[in-house]
Amino acid sequence: MSTLLNKYKWILFDADETLFHFDAFAGLKLMFSRFDIDFSANDFTLYQQVNKPLWVEYQNGLITAAHLQHTRFNEWASKLSVTPQHLNSQFLAAMADICQPLPGARELVDSLSGRVNLGIITNGFTELQSIRLSRTGFQDAFSPVVISEQLGKAKPDIAIFNHAFSLMGEPEKHQVLMVGDNLHSDILGGNNAGIDTCWLNHYGAAVSDDISPSYQVNNLTELHQLLHSN
Repeated sequence: MSTLLNKYKWILFDADETLFHFDAFAGLKLMFSRFDIDFSANDFTLYQQVNKPLWVEYQNGLITAAHLQHTRFNEWASKLSVTPQHLNSQFLAAMADICQPLPGARELVDSLSGRVNLGIITNGFTELQSIRLSRTGFQDAFSPVVISEQLGKAKPDIAIFNHAFSLMGEPEKHQVLMVGDNLHSDILGGNNAGIDTCWLNHYGAAVSDDISPSYQVNNLTELHQLLHSN
């Protein structure tokens, strides 16, 4: 029986909110509780006002990962008399402590392992990726794991995809699928790199007029069904 899975030799995944739940508010609450601070919803709103524009600049290649990581914690660092680098490390450690695979992730990975090559391309940070893959038992399932911070280029830059392709032995592009939750980094990036894309559209957002995924699913269970169907 031929399934959609037979079309691909490689499936590349984003990490945050594609394979792993990424609850930044919970991570920040845990991290600040270790400094005896009750981090509030209002604190989180103020943090995101700084953090979100930095991520856009990072994805657009305007700032480095280090600049993003330090700038977002500058104000809190001065309040607590620690370095922004220290706070960033503590935040990533807290995120690792609360990390969980998304519903359906383990079943999907188990069903694909041995049938197709699996890789990760993430704009997330090195300090979190390896410990999270290890703690969830996924470290042997994915190779390569391409991390933007190490390369100095972030999705949607075609350079990070080309780097992954070189590590993958330059596969035929029609045999590669990129799966991710972010239309502007994962899907646009994959489209620009010349590979098929699947948008994990958790919240039923409208498709952009200028970014069209090859496939669209609402969750990983739907992706499992899509790949294993005729």
